[in-house]
Amino acid sequence: MAKPLTDQDRRKQISVRGLAGVENVSDLKTNFNRHLHFTLVKDRNVATKRDYYFALANTVRDHLVGRWIRTQQHYYEKDPKRVYYLSLEFYMGRTLQNTMVNLALENACDEATYQLGLDMEELQDIEEDAGLGNGGLGRLAACFLDSMASLGLAAYGYGIRYEFGIFNQKIVEGWQVEEADDWLRYGNPWEKARPEYMRPVHFYGRVEHTEEGVKWVDTQVVLALPYDTPVPGYRNNIVNTMRLWSAKAPCDFNLKDFNVGGYIQAVLDRNLAENISRVLYPNDNFFEGKELRLKQEYFVVAATLQDIIRRFKASKFGSTEFVRLDLASLPDKVAIQLNDTHPAMAIPELMRILVDVEKLTWAWDIVVRTCAYTNHTVLPEALERWPVDLFQNLLPRHLEIIYEINRRHLERIATLYPGDLDRMRRMSLIEEGDVKKINMAHLCIVGSHAVNGVGNQSTLVSSVFQNKTNGITPRRWLVMCNPGLAEVIAEVIGEDYIRDLDQLKNLLDFVDDDSFIRDVAKVKQENKMKFAAHLEETYKVKINPNSMFDVHVKRIHEYKRQLLNCLHIITLYNRIKKEPNKSWTPRTVMIGGKAAPGYHTAKMIIKLITSIGDVVNNDPMVGDRLKVIYLENYRVTLAEKVIPASDLSEQISTAGTEASGTGNMKFMLNGALTIGTMDGANVEMAEEAGEENLFIFGMRVPDVKAMDIKGYDAMSYYNRIPELKQAMDQISGGLFSPSQPDLFKDLVSMLMQHDRFKVFADYEEYIKCQERVSELYKDPKEWTKMVIHNIAGCGKFSSDRTISQYAREIWGMEPSLEKIAAPDDPR
Repeated sequence: MAKPLTDQDRRKQISVRGLAGVENVSDLKTNFNRHLHFTLVKDRNVATKRDYYFALANTVRDHLVGRWIRTQQHYYEKDPKRVYYLSLEFYMGRTLQNTMVNLALENACDEATYQLGLDMEELQDIEEDAGLGNGGLGRLAACFLDSMASLGLAAYGYGIRYEFGIFNQKIVEGWQVEEADDWLRYGNPWEKARPEYMRPVHFYGRVEHTEEGVKWVDTQVVLALPYDTPVPGYRNNIVNTMRLWSAKAPCDFNLKDFNVGGYIQAVLDRNLAENISRVLYPNDNFFEGKELRLKQEYFVVAATLQDIIRRFKASKFGSTEFVRLDLASLPDKVAIQLNDTHPAMAIPELMRILVDVEKLTWAWDIVVRTCAYTNHTVLPEALERWPVDLFQNLLPRHLEIIYEINRRHLERIATLYPGDLDRMRRMSLIEEGDVKKINMAHLCIVGSHAVNGVGNQSTLVSSVFQNKTNGITPRRWLVMCNPGLAEVIAEVIGEDYIRDLDQLKNLLDFVDDDSFIRDVAKVKQENKMKFAAHLEETYKVKINPNSMFDVHVKRIHEYKRQLLNCLHIITLYNRIKKEPNKSWTPRTVMIGGKAAPGYHTAKMIIKLITSIGDVVNNDPMVGDRLKVIYLENYRVTLAEKVIPASDLSEQISTAGTEASGTGNMKFMLNGALTIGTMDGANVEMAEEAGEENLFIFGMRVPDVKAMDIKGYDAMSYYNRIPELKQAMDQISGGLFSPSQPDLFKDLVSMLMQHDRFKVFADYEEYIKCQERVSELYKDPKEWTKMVIHNIAGCGKFSSDRTISQYAREIWGMEPSLEKIAAPDDPR
């Protein structure tokens, strides 16, 4: 078995992490000590690990700041078109290592900390994840920021600086328990507050129509305070900005209303305003129509649009004379990308600014040419539909504007389709019913010049509707999290693939090369041993590193079908018990992910998985041939550890439910094989790597549609398939919950009576497909050849390709791999 690399081996081996020049190392040590000196308060001479982390973070940040300033000067001098990526979520994870990779500092920092008697990995572990997202949508936004900077686009990410990000998940006696994620409690060395750009945001009030125009008056004001985080491109000296807004009460908030003795209460009431940026809503693919959520959505949009227009007007660096006043040219200089419907309020808000503030006549053409919208989901429960009454109270002027947009929209539909009242009803922005609602997806479609899905399966293609298949950044998801594999690849095809992932196809020349096959397999084994050691330390479980690491990590949701995986585990368990002397392929099944706190079924699924694990892991007859581990608190940092160590990637959603997925791409790039349905980007992965190199099973989209028409009868599968019946009877009979035999009755009844996602329909094929997986795993050479085919097919799934398509086909911008001068270079 391969020995894990020592830190020193790692330092010697890896060139993709940047060279550790003697001057570099010496300068870093000097700067580190200087920062450490200023970090320690006078009366405390002993440094803690956290002091060392902050000293290292500040040392690395020094290398960013000059580039950051120079990049912004470069944009002001060139005056390019700028793109604004508006998202309620940015799931960034940690920043230190990513910054070192992109600035080619990692080896030098590693060597400097080593010479100072410190362990860089230990210091990196002190950093809190910036968990300002729920899952795929927020992580995609983070990958996009990396690619926009790496492609030299003048781009800005705009969102909310949530004080509490996605909750920390604890598993207590098998149940999920949520803890608040106080990620800012020790401070954040990567952000810079910019109070000089604070902006007012208005709520409530009423609308007056006067001779001078429309006025929105008697509003409540909340201030938006921006915090900027640098976003470095890959080794091109470009550093873009992510600007996150924090809500602040104005000084006179409620004070003007207080009566004698009400001063204390008035000051305490300031919290009401500041709650807007307090916490991220923890729902993935589910709409929660709360007033606070609508406030968050409008807050980020109102602050951002003021910022965009300020920057548009004063675009020349250092020039006070040059001010653009003609807003008709806004679409030539500004592109606004709406990440799902959450920032949809940008459309009526931009119209309000143009008409009410800038005094243009109905400026619809400017709005439409500026905005574009990305749709992320096909699930109906995810669609945002806001009650009209809530709007009337919170944003009365915007409601008027939306009604006017809708009136003109329906006039156009009536002209195109005379007499088709049903079509008008379907396409209206306002849904009639018991409660009148505004359909935010319709607002986005009508108010955008481009609407895109995120995978070929989820898109209806026309002149307005397009597809932009999602991607991941190879910097974080290969070079940073799997340096061993990144290096093995660089040794045979060079390092340029990191900026041009299509070059991975050159690996096909080495698919039969014994030495390359050995190298790829060796890296995987080292990653598995390292992760097994991490699991042993974290969960006190001993893992067999020669077992197949079968990994299913994503948000817990019925459509992602963690329950199908559970049925396979139980079936495998029953088979091992029945034939204990057979030669079984050992497996360690790892499932991880968070359930939305109010999603009862998802929480029951977690309890079922952990309960199955309790039985399987403690059965001496099974031993280490099957182990079930629940990966607690799955997040970006844990993904960076588990994905490089995975052998099998579970992507088993019902065909037609996952818009794209990006976890599937991360596993593929890191040398795991996929077992999956023809859903989301799995379809394109099969096209790129060859369907024979994935384990594809189950119904396709037409089969699901046909079954919807015919009706899905779960009982027929239960009665026909003995192993399925046995597994379900064991769940309902209390084998996995002996002290509460009917604990899982709700899950059982859901699967039997009203399972929207048709778990039983794919069970038989899934089990057969898993048998093929186990068989191939017994032949390490053939398995690794299939892995190489997969890695070679990953070129399409770089977020650089995705962003190049957005830039050219939606934003009218041209990506560039050109480097700008570093701060210490003459310009």
